[in-house]
Amino acid sequence: MKPCLFTILLVLCGAPLLAQAPVSSPVPITHSSDIGFTYSLSSDWNVVDTRLALPAVKQKAENEATSADEKKGAACAQVALTARHGDPASVVVVVVLPFDCFGQTMTAKDLPDFGSGASEGLRKSFTLADSLRGDYSLGTHSMWVERARGVLKDHPEVTYTVETVCSVLRKGAVCWMAMAKDDAALETFEHGAVSLDGEAPAALVPASTFVKKP
Repeated sequence: MKPCLFTILLVLCGAPLLAQAPVSSPVPITHSSDIGFTYSLSSDWNVVDTRLALPAVKQKAENEATSADEKKGAACAQVALTARHGDPASVVVVVVLPFDCFGQTMTAKDLPDFGSGASEGLRKSFTLADSLRGDYSLGTHSMWVERARGVLKDHPEVTYTVETVCSVLRKGAVCWMAMAKDDAALETFEHGAVSLDGEAPAALVPASTFVKKP
C-alpha cells in the first residue's frame, strides 16, 4: 500500500506557507488527535488555520489520484496541525488517515510501503538530495523516517531540510513533516514530545536515529 497522495497532502498544505506570512495564532503546548496521539511544539511557533484552503488542496490530491485507494486516502486524510516559525518560514504539517473513513486498516508491516510513498509525493514539489532513511520504535510503535535536503521547485532561493516521520496507530495512520530552514527548527520538530495510543511521551525522533553505527 503506497498512498502517496497522503504525502502530497502534506506538501500541498505546507509548501505555500514557506513563501507567505499567514494569519496565525500561538501554538498550544500540546496538540491532541482523535486517532490517538499527542504532539508538542515550542510555544514560539504559530498555528496556521488551513480550513479555508483545505477543500481545494484535497480536491487537487483527489484529481491526481491514480487508484481507488489513493482517491479514498486523499478524501479521508485530515490535516491535524499546521504550524510555522520564522522568516523565511519553517513549517510543520501533521496529517492523519482515520481507518474508519478509509475503510481498511494498516499494520506495522504496511509501514515501509506507506512511508516510501513519501519520496514519490515530495518530489512533485521539491528537488531532493542526500536522502537518509531510518526506522526505530517508540514504545510498541514502529516508526519510519526520511530526511533529505530539499529545494522547493517554485521557490528555489532557500534550501530546506525536509523530514517525514510516519507511524500506524490503532485508529489510523499519521505522518509528521517538517520543512526546516535551520538546525533549530529541525531540532524543535524532532524533539517535540509525542505520545502514541496513550503510551509514555518521547521525542518524535530519537537523537541516535541518523547516527552511523560502528
